[in-house]
Amino acid sequence: MVEKLGTRDVYGTTLVELGEKYPELVVLDADLSGSTRTAKFGAKFPERFFNLGVQEQNLMSAAAGMALRGKIPFVSTFAIFAAGRAWEQVRNSVCFNNVNVKIVASHGGLTVGADGGTHQALEDIGTMRILPNMRVILPGDGHEADAIFRSIVDIPGPFYVRVSREKFPVLYDEGVEFQLGKAKVHSRGSDATIIACGYMVHKALEASQMLGEDGLQVGVINMSTIKPIDRDEILRAAQESGAIVTAEEHSIIGGLGGAVAEVVGETHPVPVIRIGMKDQFGKSGDPAELFEEFGITSKTIAEAVHKAISLKQTSAASR
Repeated sequence: MVEKLGTRDVYGTTLVELGEKYPELVVLDADLSGSTRTAKFGAKFPERFFNLGVQEQNLMSAAAGMALRGKIPFVSTFAIFAAGRAWEQVRNSVCFNNVNVKIVASHGGLTVGADGGTHQALEDIGTMRILPNMRVILPGDGHEADAIFRSIVDIPGPFYVRVSREKFPVLYDEGVEFQLGKAKVHSRGSDATIIACGYMVHKALEASQMLGEDGLQVGVINMSTIKPIDRDEILRAAQESGAIVTAEEHSIIGGLGGAVAEVVGETHPVPVIRIGMKDQFGKSGDPAELFEEFGITSKTIAEAVHKAISLKQTSAASR
């Protein structure tokens, strides 16, 4: 049985612990505190918890104002609202002023499942990483999520962290280290490298194991920090393996795949194949079935690796 841990559940628990250590920490929510798990903080510190109702734009502006007064606001709602409905306020109130607001958005990606295409944020990484001063993070499991929250509370400036409705397979031990802008290298490969984030890290590891049975050496990198991205590790993977596949629970336009392709194209061009949503909306359904329908699985990652290796070999032969 694979151990699983919810990144949003960890968020709720860690917030309470941080609240005990940081008296200036405040939490704001938009009438979704049960789902985002900020209700735990509200029960412990009611005088430092603010439910603004279904007013996501005011939520971000209020958080920016509190940050300017020396507070450390953690702001939560669903990803589709944080990165979509309140985008202008995130841009102009939070990022333009470079204020100390930590946005922790829940219910991103296909793992939202039955809530359907309107609530499955598949564009949030793109809309957030394009903003100056914003740092963007997707934890690979619950223990890494805990390390992320404990890290960013001490780093000034805006953050966007996506947590999930679905529970993730546990990949790391408690107390795992997180360093902003540094990837976690699970393995290195001479044939290809899979770079994944969030829920897709464990799928990348499954794909790597499958490919190993075919005699291929395929590395796996958890790129939990999308911005600032670890350019050094991407460049090393491009140089050592010569072929890269990215995997994400997000559109391949503007997300991890786009970010990796930008680095590779500018520094060491090699084949890059992106696994994720292909310019389409999601739909309502069981998360596992949705991943199958949209071709975001360990099997499709493995198939993409074979294709990337073939492209690499074709390129080498044509020189």
